[in-house]
Amino acid sequence: MTRPFSPRPLTTPLDFTRFYDVLVLGGGNAALCAALTARHLGASVLLLESAPAHFRGGNSRHTRNLRCMHDAPADVLTEAYGEEEYWQDLLKVTGGTTDERLARLAIRHTATCRDWMKAHGVRFQPSLGGTLHLSRTNAFFLGGGKALVNAYYSAAEALGVDIAYDTEVQDLDIRDGHFVSASIAREGRTFDVRAKAVVAAAGGFEANIAWLKEAWGPAADNFLIRGTPYNTGRVLRALIDRHVKPVGDVKQCHAVAIDARAPKFDGGIVTRVDCVSLGIVVNRLAERFYDEGEDFWPKRYAIWGRLVAAQPDQIAFAIIDAKPMGKFIPPVFPPIRAASIGELATALELDRLALESTVATFNGAVRPGTFDHTILDDCATAGLTPAKTHWARALDTPPYFAYPLRPGITFTYLGVAVNEHARVIMQDDRPAANIFAAGEIMTGNILGKGYLAGIGMSIGTAFGRIAGEEAARHVAG
Repeated sequence: MTRPFSPRPLTTPLDFTRFYDVLVLGGGNAALCAALTARHLGASVLLLESAPAHFRGGNSRHTRNLRCMHDAPADVLTEAYGEEEYWQDLLKVTGGTTDERLARLAIRHTATCRDWMKAHGVRFQPSLGGTLHLSRTNAFFLGGGKALVNAYYSAAEALGVDIAYDTEVQDLDIRDGHFVSASIAREGRTFDVRAKAVVAAAGGFEANIAWLKEAWGPAADNFLIRGTPYNTGRVLRALIDRHVKPVGDVKQCHAVAIDARAPKFDGGIVTRVDCVSLGIVVNRLAERFYDEGEDFWPKRYAIWGRLVAAQPDQIAFAIIDAKPMGKFIPPVFPPIRAASIGELATALELDRLALESTVATFNGAVRPGTFDHTILDDCATAGLTPAKTHWARALDTPPYFAYPLRPGITFTYLGVAVNEHARVIMQDDRPAANIFAAGEIMTGNILGKGYLAGIGMSIGTAFGRIAGEEAARHVAG
């Protein structure tokens, strides 16, 4: 039953000795969805965000959209995108490394989540163009992820959710699958916060370079972290250390090729380079190493970080000529420009003859076709390894442009196992008594590898709401 609640005055100081109904660890989309849902059901809720208020929201600050199932045009979505097509898209990018039951649960949830989002202040806008091809599949947030996060925080404050910023979880007290308390640090002091149920929604470990190096070795020193520097994996590590069942491969992650000039942390989505499918990509030896036109960019952009990570010195270069300019969303950094391929090689500090040879070989392999970057066109190469299967056009129209690329890690896929109620699974395969998880920290159940544009927000929204509801139900008894 839903219990009445009274919003807490925003000036009331937090009382960490209070025994809360639901404790939410994290401050991004999934955490906020859980907090809002639990509070609507009458639970007292404390949300702990490790970042300061002006950096709140985790990686959700940098998002733009979520992928939505729909049977007909709806809101800002065009045509139809049914459950089976959505599932097949996910199956293709994951190679079958996914839990179908949980994946379909998240997919079906996206058919109805937009009304709930709008009721909490989120607004939508038509999709962007260029190489994104998302008007049929993805609903874009007006103002982006930052606006979404701000809307949810405003709604949470109005409902009386207690929010603590600059508050880091140090450890968790879990006894025989039952959460007792969280040890937290805030303003130089430590507290033990108790609650009847906990929702872990604190993200992955992508900002923990030492942990990345355990998986990737010294190459991780060259990785750039697209998102928040506050996702260090402390909650994830505590859960695994307390016998919660891990899921996913420690080396699998959402890794995008981003501009090598981006900052080490928090560069966000504006550092992504979206012209890859419209040109060629070479490594520091001036050699191509993968099919740039394998599929639409939203289905393939998240493989390119791992591809670049496997190249010498974890560096690569996206190269185009004048023809594609204006057909993709430009990143925040301007391209490196030259009048000839040879001059471009010099500017990139690549071997001039090697790059000229690579481009000449590519140009010679391009076969006639009708170029159309909005479809899987018939412009391809022949007799070339690796082939370019779509959007292949000779690089023959100066000036020439290049973007240096490095792996941009968005979030990691190692997480904790959950069931359809978002309840975490212990290492003995029993569901925990009062521990739930949502967002990046459990995304590995659905994304064993690969990525579809917008599905991270879909998973976080679905399981955030499920976790909040189930936690509140557990408290209500």
